[in-house]
Amino acid sequence: MAHHKSAKKRILQTANRTELNRARRSRIRTYVKKVEAAIAGGDAAQAQAAFRAAQPELHKGVSKGVMARNTVDRKLSRLSARIKALGA
Repeated sequence: MAHHKSAKKRILQTANRTELNRARRSRIRTYVKKVEAAIAGGDAAQAQAAFRAAQPELHKGVSKGVMARNTVDRKLSRLSARIKALGA
């Protein structure tokens, strides 16, 4: 248990940040699931629209420090390749 004022403050800040990051990560996962559902449905136009909506959310996750840049780039690249394969 924290005994110093600064340590108590740090515990509160960590709890708040954890809650925010969990919400951000959940939001990102929801957008990615929408893209994957559209791909599974075979609808290239809907998948492309969902992908365009997901891109800024993923990049926002990078800027907020929730996800690593390379992880997001890899996910976007793989999703994009799957969408392109639908159209071909």
